[in-house]
Amino acid sequence: MNQDGHHSEDDRSCQNVAVLGATGSIGTATIDVVTQLNRVDPDFRWHINTASGHRNTQLLAELAGGLEHPPDRIVLSDNKNGEDFGTAEAELRALGSKIEFGPDALVSAASDKSVDVVVAAIVGRAGLESTMAAVEAGKRVALANKETLVVAGPVVSRCCEKSGAELLPVDSEHSAIFQCIQAAASKPKKLILTASGGPFRKWTREQMDAATPKSALAHPTWQMGPKITIDSATMINKALEVIEARWLFGLPADAIEVVVHPQSIIHSMVEFEDSSVIAQLSPPDMRLPIQYALTYPRRLPCPSPDFDRTQPWDLTLEPADLERFPGLELGFEVAAAGGTAGAVLNAANEEAVGLFLAGKIRFTDIVRGCREVLENHSHESDPPLDRLLELDRWARNELHKRFEVS
Repeated sequence: MNQDGHHSEDDRSCQNVAVLGATGSIGTATIDVVTQLNRVDPDFRWHINTASGHRNTQLLAELAGGLEHPPDRIVLSDNKNGEDFGTAEAELRALGSKIEFGPDALVSAASDKSVDVVVAAIVGRAGLESTMAAVEAGKRVALANKETLVVAGPVVSRCCEKSGAELLPVDSEHSAIFQCIQAAASKPKKLILTASGGPFRKWTREQMDAATPKSALAHPTWQMGPKITIDSATMINKALEVIEARWLFGLPADAIEVVVHPQSIIHSMVEFEDSSVIAQLSPPDMRLPIQYALTYPRRLPCPSPDFDRTQPWDLTLEPADLERFPGLELGFEVAAAGGTAGAVLNAANEEAVGLFLAGKIRFTDIVRGCREVLENHSHESDPPLDRLLELDRWARNELHKRFEVS
């Protein structure tokens, strides 16, 4: 640590963490985890080197100001020109952190040589460039931005091989699979992702036709941002996780399964060649997979709650209903197809979710619109990143055209 309280790149007893998307649910949980690690980890001091936010500058100021040592760098990604950023400006400037602006600053922060771990927690396609920058720089990447692999899985995989980057999953399901594989020290035969079923687990298709944003946002288990909560309601979130698992673990789509587990205690399971199945269980709390991605292979006391074994627990597993949730079926198709399909699905879904939340389309239109856009694109099996980004833009425009909205 320097005399000014900031941390130098040569101070490797300190683990410098860049939290990209610090004001979201994963970002705030990461800050909680880092604060706890500084109490229990004798090997390192953990420092939030960089914290980024998009529009919620007030929360960013509160989070940064609550740290023992302010971040070296703060990035405001929605403010490209450094113009006035509201009532939080004085609070942010008082921290003494370097303040940078716009998407390019995210890329710079992700690849900064003083950063040890990048927590990629920006929601959606917006997190792609900064996550790619971290991978290209050979960082350990705690990946909460599943869209990076959905859009550009083959590109990211090749880049990891070249740079030596570590891609460690933060999604609770993929973290569970990773932990099961590490425990077994054996190649998996099947990956079994669990899904809560979301707020519409028992709804009919007719009921879902009339679903409102309010009802779709009422998730029974997890507290998440609006976009991922709607994705959980359509089960597109699980579809994206199927695609992510295909690239994270290198198994084909037909070696991945989804079962519905409404209690969200079993986070996922892995079946091995001898038909033995190993599962990872814990109460639903994102701080555990976040911490494991930061400290792997070490396990340390975590601020997530313990599994209370003094109480009875019902652990239900149900087959996923692809007829009522066609978005999940779409995920398996896209995972099998690879190539450009993931980029098109992700872009169409992001736009459709936005239209639904704005009251412009029905809930069931989300998946219908995604399928129509997918079927209207010319599939390419091995596209470069530039082509994937081009198709991302095309799919968004195409989705809006299909619903005749601007």
